Amino acid sequence: MPVIAPMRVTAIPSQREGADDTMAAGTTVDHLTETYRSHYRSLLGLAALLLDDTASCEDVVQEAFIRVHSARKRVRDPEKTLAYLRQTVVNLSRSALRRRILGLKLLSKPMPDMASAEEGAYDLLERDALKKAMRGLQRRQREVLVLRYFADMTEAQVAETLGISLGSVKAYGSRGIAALRIAMEAPA
Repeated sequence: MPVIAPMRVTAIPSQREGADDTMAAGTTVDHLTETYRSHYRSLLGLAALLLDDTASCEDVVQEAFIRVHSARKRVRDPEKTLAYLRQTVVNLSRSALRRRILGLKLLSKPMPDMASAEEGAYDLLERDALKKAMRGLQRRQREVLVLRYFADMTEAQVAETLGISLGSVKAYGSRGIAALRIAMEAPA
């Protein structure tokens, strides 16, 4: 019996150490999978507000999950996985917009206006006007407003996601709202 007791005692700490090593190694695949299931739609909505193409939004969100999966050992606190995903979606959206701008510069012909008379429902017109007004904002103003009001994040979360100070979030938000009011009240 004395031989069995020390084996049990030594087996329990090694199991605990294995569990601690798993947590210390970063976000687990199971946690990332659960985060994917829980937050895919909200991240897709975030990308949709920064981009205007559904396929690009899906690509951005999928790429964000792939990148976080590859770097999951660097995310020490599993609670920060969602914040890391949001930051990755924002950064990938920026990159997609940069590629579009470069592509537009390389095009010899201007892109045709896609609005049609059949899309004349009032709510679509309002949504189009809002999108147009949002595109007219400075990049940071747009990002702050999208994260703050459409992604329903707090100012502190927005500051952390964008890597800027809380005061900057407030300033960009205030200026962005003022610019939106002017743009939305201007005659079309």
